[in-house]
Amino acid sequence: MFIDEAEIHVRAGKGGDGCLSFRREKFEEFGGPDGGAGGDGGDVILHASPNVETLMDFKGKHHWRAGNGLPGEGSNRTGPSGTELVIDLPVGTMVYDVETGVLLKDLAEVGERCCIARGGTGGRGNRSFATATQQAPREFELGTPGEERQLRLELKLIADVGLVGLPNAGKSTLLSRLTKARPKIAAYPFTTLKPQLGIAELSGGRRVVLADIPGLIEGAHTGAGLGDAFLRHIERTRVIVHVVDVCPVDEGSPVDAYHTIRAELRQHSDTLADKPELVVANKLDLTGGEEAAKELADALGKPVVAISAATGKGLDVLSERIWALLGRDPVEEDRREFDLPLPPHLR
Repeated sequence: MFIDEAEIHVRAGKGGDGCLSFRREKFEEFGGPDGGAGGDGGDVILHASPNVETLMDFKGKHHWRAGNGLPGEGSNRTGPSGTELVIDLPVGTMVYDVETGVLLKDLAEVGERCCIARGGTGGRGNRSFATATQQAPREFELGTPGEERQLRLELKLIADVGLVGLPNAGKSTLLSRLTKARPKIAAYPFTTLKPQLGIAELSGGRRVVLADIPGLIEGAHTGAGLGDAFLRHIERTRVIVHVVDVCPVDEGSPVDAYHTIRAELRQHSDTLADKPELVVANKLDLTGGEEAAKELADALGKPVVAISAATGKGLDVLSERIWALLGRDPVEEDRREFDLPLPPHLR
């Protein structure tokens, strides 16, 4: 199950109390104060882990708590600190404070860590209050409580390219041909019910991460079809690949289909709609496909890459056009490939 939103409550550990104690040994009646300090409470740490794919673990568990520090003891012994709590989150998780709505952290890099709630401080024992004029203090401090936060977690997938289009435009087939991903493919609408990721392997050791989302229909921003909530998963992408079926079974116009998706992107976010776009005319293998692709390019007044995802025609040209739009330096890409571990579902 793909879960991309969750709300949790985190609480750091409480600091341990200081100790009130006096040294009592044979032949030392007035040994003086020896109460140790309490241990500090454990912190709550968020960690962007490559081994976690969704927020499913947080739907069934709402409260996350770090360990408390233990009290100090006699003989000036400090109490052990509480165990810190490390919460593994998928790479791309955005962490919001529920009360203020402020974005606290965007875990966009593999291995990134942040302390989201700091543990309380351990209290001082009575040994710390001893002075030249007060040699037998009976004072000690209580440990301070740890920080608490109500967090909203929102996952946005990390990908270079986002695939958009109407249902049955051929996005899933295209993803399966360009990458090793195996999304569900069928001859009915909305076969893609959750975002899918895949890596396209280009010549020269180049890699491109692609994200496929469920198909959009007119009115998706108002909840029609599967809605447009999945568009958040392509907000980080640098390029939008707009797949248009040039031979739709309902005999609709490819031009109208293009403008329908563009309107939904604009309704969702101007930032998303303004990303570099590559229009792909799919299903050249069908009768009249090539003529329809030319008509689409003429009507839009912009370059269109004509392909057949089913037969593989034009996919090499499409891959190179995508790479050109990304504008990556091959040296930087090679370093990126070997330095950053990939999540299991992308390997």
